[in-house]
Amino acid sequence: MPKAVSPPVSALFAVAKPSGPTSMAVVNDIKKLVTRSRLFVKEDELKKAEKQRPKKGKSAKYAREAVKIGQGGTLDPLADGVLVIGVGKGTKRLSEFLDCVKEYRTAALLGCETDSFDSEGAVVRVASWKHVTREKVEEALPKFRGDIQQKPPIFSALKMDGKHLYDYARQGIPLPRPIEARPVTVHGLDILEWKGSDHSFRYPETKFTDEQKSALEKAMHGIEDQVIVKDEPEAAASEDTPSTAFVLQMRVSGGTYVRSIVHDLGHAVGSAAHVVTLTRSRQGRFALEPSEEDNTLGCVPWEIFKKAVEDPGESDADGWHEWERAVMDKMEVLE
Repeated sequence: MPKAVSPPVSALFAVAKPSGPTSMAVVNDIKKLVTRSRLFVKEDELKKAEKQRPKKGKSAKYAREAVKIGQGGTLDPLADGVLVIGVGKGTKRLSEFLDCVKEYRTAALLGCETDSFDSEGAVVRVASWKHVTREKVEEALPKFRGDIQQKPPIFSALKMDGKHLYDYARQGIPLPRPIEARPVTVHGLDILEWKGSDHSFRYPETKFTDEQKSALEKAMHGIEDQVIVKDEPEAAASEDTPSTAFVLQMRVSGGTYVRSIVHDLGHAVGSAAHVVTLTRSRQGRFALEPSEEDNTLGCVPWEIFKKAVEDPGESDADGWHEWERAVMDKMEVLE
């Protein structure tokens, strides 16, 4: 922490979120630490909170009121990587990270389409994939670079006429109009690794029932197909055979759906595809692998926060805990 800065401070820092927990769960755990730390909360507020700590459900009440905390762009439970945290005045700066350029690495698995466009969803259909080569994917990538129009997934929380898109799909209610495409910019999109069949990825076990497929078809009736429902017989007969996987690296503008790029790319090569891993490697000036050249800051490992929530341990000679030292080393202090 800069010597000229005295706590409590307002700050921005990033945590390396693991795959599994929701972004909100991560923020809530960090909040338990932040609201009890003199790095972010005034000493007198901490003392007030300490007096209330014996009362269950009300511990750190004053501290919660004294400092705000938020995150600058949700990561799905499946995803890992950079999650920007704002504390105090830092919460007012979080909107910067919604619109900034982000970098991702994502593993795509061919031959299977899911309702969520990733491995957390249910299988909507299976398609042929053996004809897809690295060269074929390379040829299709230029269509997804630059300024493009992208349609959000029908199984998303976006609303149309006051109803979530996923409600139309699940209830078999025809969409009142096509899903509106949104302008996004893909600054870079390349194959980082071609895994072929050398991987442990498998299709999701949960599959759409005939009833669910029928509901989806009704929702999409009269609309240009975004989700193809019918299985290809050849593909259905070879579902147990490991299909081709590859890893993409991309730099995209805010609002870009990485899952949609993978889904649409699957269609572009005459197959189907969904996301099986997703890592946000950079968001604005925070990165998993920071460099002085790019003037980026690193991320605090999630394990440090997790350990501190379970047991903060002893403070050092200056009165700081391990997690606080880790944050000091990575944070951007705001005036």
